[in-house]
Amino acid sequence: MASLKAIRRRITSVKSTEQITRAMKLVAASRLRRAQEALIAARPYSQALARVADSLLRAEGVDVAPAENAKKAALVAVIASDRGLCGGYNTNVIRAGEETRRDLEAEGLSVQYYVVGKKAVDHYKRTRAPIAVESINNLPRLATLGLARAIAGRMLTDFQSGAISEASIVYTHFQSAMTQKPTYERLLPVPAEEKKPGEELAPATDYLIEPSAKELVPVVVRSYLEASVFHALLESEASEYGAKMTAMDSATNNAIEMIDALTLEMNRARQAQITSELMDIVGGAEALRG
Repeated sequence: MASLKAIRRRITSVKSTEQITRAMKLVAASRLRRAQEALIAARPYSQALARVADSLLRAEGVDVAPAENAKKAALVAVIASDRGLCGGYNTNVIRAGEETRRDLEAEGLSVQYYVVGKKAVDHYKRTRAPIAVESINNLPRLATLGLARAIAGRMLTDFQSGAISEASIVYTHFQSAMTQKPTYERLLPVPAEEKKPGEELAPATDYLIEPSAKELVPVVVRSYLEASVFHALLESEASEYGAKMTAMDSATNNAIEMIDALTLEMNRARQAQITSELMDIVGGAEALRG
């Protein structure tokens, strides 16, 4: 059995850890609330812009297809985080990125990554995966318009030049603080609206366009792409804070259980020490009496 001094030292250390994890949980909960508010506020805009893009492209008969003689290649953006201490969040999205790469290569496409987040960059470098662009922000916010425009701009430039024939994004869809789901979404070519079984597609809206549809379509496509990437960043940001809050809550509970177990061990050790001292006293008294 460990000495009383060693047990007390361990209890002090675990209490310090428990205070840190509790504080990190509260910080993550506060940031999660703000991230959820931003996500909820952005969803209607993203959905409306997707409907406008789909309706406009169908109405004008425009097909946003790969460039002529485009390479059989794909650019996959993988959205992870710069920091850890968030459970399996990074591991799950990195694994989803690897699965996406295998699926696309099975279709005959060569794949390159646009990697966001230090954890994903380090992993893909270690595994020698093909990285086209790496982005390590070291900023408080993941979901920024600057990053969304950078990712969307690279996708659109490569797509229009024929360097790639497909662009997609792998991110973590936020469902709740306890549940986050890695998600794959193809962005280019612009996917057509899917018809559900037993339903008819809504007729394309007849927009009054000025100066002309020819000039508007590229703007709408770029805006749609930027909004889709920004929405994925918002989902990932909320998912990261949800995963971090859950991980820190679990760590705090584990620390509390360990403190209770160490306190019980300390009490037993103290009782054993007192019993031993009493036995020594009794033995000494018996020796003197004899």
